[in-house]
Amino acid sequence: MITASNIPMIDVERVSAEHAAAAIIDYAVKLNASDIFFGTNEQHVVVQVRHMGIVRPIAVLSHDHGRRIVTLIKTRAGMDLAERRRPLDARWRYEHDDGTGWDLRIGTIPTIYGEDIAIRLLVREAKTFTIDNLGLTRPQRNALSAMISAPGGLLLFTGPTGSGKSATLYSCLKELNDGRRKINTIEDPIEYTVQGLRQSQVNPTIGLSFSDLLRAVIRQSPDVIMIGEIRDHETADISIRAANSGHLVLATIHATSAVGAVQSMRALGTHAHFLATALRGIVAQRLVRTLCETCKTSFDLTDAPHTFDEVTNLHGPDEGKKLYAPVGCEACFMSGYGQRTGVFEVLPVNKAIRNLIADGATVREIRNRAAHEKMLEFRHAALLKVAQGITSTEEVFRVIPSEHLLVQD
Repeated sequence: MITASNIPMIDVERVSAEHAAAAIIDYAVKLNASDIFFGTNEQHVVVQVRHMGIVRPIAVLSHDHGRRIVTLIKTRAGMDLAERRRPLDARWRYEHDDGTGWDLRIGTIPTIYGEDIAIRLLVREAKTFTIDNLGLTRPQRNALSAMISAPGGLLLFTGPTGSGKSATLYSCLKELNDGRRKINTIEDPIEYTVQGLRQSQVNPTIGLSFSDLLRAVIRQSPDVIMIGEIRDHETADISIRAANSGHLVLATIHATSAVGAVQSMRALGTHAHFLATALRGIVAQRLVRTLCETCKTSFDLTDAPHTFDEVTNLHGPDEGKKLYAPVGCEACFMSGYGQRTGVFEVLPVNKAIRNLIADGATVREIRNRAAHEKMLEFRHAALLKVAQGITSTEEVFRVIPSEHLLVQD
């Protein structure tokens, strides 16, 4: 059984706060973790990391030593050490001994026993992002490439926090960033710096919002605009107008599925006709862990030959004959999984879909039409990953909501 405690713990109690903080950050980087959490309890401080989407403990510190490390992190980030009653946010440019560097986005919050700290680990350069390594099927990859090649229009990227939207957005921007286009981004915060992009960050403390920056960016005459998140009616409305005036606009919005993004835009008060004319496509996604190639085990499907019938035409001739499950070994830190990959819905907005949106059709009507247009829904995209031996059924059920895995009426 794979449990959250399988990752080896580290002992940093007997070293200085500076060395302890460095050891914790370096270990998190080695694990390819996305976050580090310091949780202050009554008797001790627990250090956890988010490893491939799952929170796992890596160290337990005495209360005093934990407080010293928290103070050191706040000092490095330029935070007010005297302020422990209010949440604080800052950044720390962490330099490793080998010359590599990470941007740490740090947030503190008061709790009943003391301060908790959350640290988001951000690489400085978005060098690894390409459309080819996101996990898209070939038809999905071709559809996305066609969408971002459009001379103008609105592309929406949707999914919950931690679903990989940023990686997909930066991959699209990297493909567009060929020196022939002026690309402006509006982010909160700027997660990755990319040479050639004009990147701007919102600043709520001085009243600089997404909509304020978007108006200013449009006056900079960009070809492509990336908006970190559409949160309100004003940003949604300006995004649609920019898309309809010839800009290619890439933006994220919270929704549970590709078709659900249409409803999310409607909920922000957008005009159905203008939304329909602006939309070029929608990408929805989740991240699933990929099975460790060193230790995964297989089960024969002789007694269940129809398991993958729904995706028979999508996988290769040697795939779909076995089920694979995690085991755990030293190579995967006993987790049973090695990396993560995306499961996608990619919906190009063609004339039929556009007419439905303009006419105010229901989500079910748009979804049915999208299925008729051969959009690969989450259910089939996830089942395909299982048939290919990339992930397990347990992981699919952990990540993708059950309503997207059931056969839709």
